[in-house]
Amino acid sequence: MPDSQCLARYASALEFAETQVAQLAERHPGYFPIYTKDGKWLHEGELWTDWTGGFCAGMMWQFHRRTGDAEWRRRAEEYSKLLEHRQHDRNVHDLGFIFLNTYLPWYELTGEQHLHDVLIQAGRTLAKRFREKGQYLCSFIGPESLFIDIMMNVPLIFYAGNETHGPELLRVAHAHCQRTAERIVREDGSTAHEGVFDTQTGEFLRQSTHQGKSADSAWARGLAWSLYGYSKCYRLTGDESYLAVSERNADYWLRRLPEDKVPFWDFDADLSQPPPLGAQKESSAGAIAASGLLDLATQTHSPEKAKAYRDTALATLDALTEPDYLAIDTPGWEGILKHGVYHTTKNLGVDESVMWGEFFFVEALTKVVSEKETR
Repeated sequence: MPDSQCLARYASALEFAETQVAQLAERHPGYFPIYTKDGKWLHEGELWTDWTGGFCAGMMWQFHRRTGDAEWRRRAEEYSKLLEHRQHDRNVHDLGFIFLNTYLPWYELTGEQHLHDVLIQAGRTLAKRFREKGQYLCSFIGPESLFIDIMMNVPLIFYAGNETHGPELLRVAHAHCQRTAERIVREDGSTAHEGVFDTQTGEFLRQSTHQGKSADSAWARGLAWSLYGYSKCYRLTGDESYLAVSERNADYWLRRLPEDKVPFWDFDADLSQPPPLGAQKESSAGAIAASGLLDLATQTHSPEKAKAYRDTALATLDALTEPDYLAIDTPGWEGILKHGVYHTTKNLGVDESVMWGEFFFVEALTKVVSEKETR
């Protein structure tokens, strides 16, 4: 366990996170931001794709589950209901992000059938992105495109398949995991952002990227998605091959991290160059990986790896809870974590707060603090 001083800092960071999210809800009720601009959530600018609503509502559920505060539950239910219609959304590959963070904790709390039905429908909707020729779930870019991000969303299909004993849903989910591992997870544990397929034959054509430095680089957030996503899929299926992929991702992550354990936006970025394309930190990728590594530390069969994964996760959280990253001493900053990145090449949300970074930071801190509280 981290020492009492670290735990106190983690608890203080969670209290700060509650304050920031409460102020967001009060200033802009019903608003689901993606990234800040000059530290402010409400602004004009390209969304690229609408995929982050579950993170804002999901933090509200986390706050309620940790504290029992009725006001957080009220807000969480209100914001979750605003997302319910998206159970039928065929335009995004991110329904796992939206519903696993909102309707799943709500259902686990109440057991209400309607909430369960929404989760199952969302899983079925996501499964409709499956391309039989190629055996993958396609990204929002088009039918030829497989994103590493989808590894964090395919658990929704596994969940729906497990709950309904639906072999077709499980077939789709397993096929996607296997194709992703074959085509865009590399032997050294790094990942490509995208795989491109021939839609007529299903033949794999090449690795590519939209958000990384290059097709053959290791975009940090994509690697974090894979590390955490395969860990989630292992938990839902018990498939040891998924654990092996997650560990391969994690081992690469640990080998390449800088001293403060918070990655740069791409592991192959030219650090002699200035941000955004050079030495730009990516706090959201660090938060995602920290949360994933905490889980992976409990799953690996290697005591040595378990210690390394957990120690790295805690070291990352130690860095992220310092004022260099945590906005607690930055007047007027509306987000929680500074130095996140959305889309470098489009210059969207670069060196800003990003909503998924907020969510996974809160999630990782909550795992550690709650673990201590239950001992």
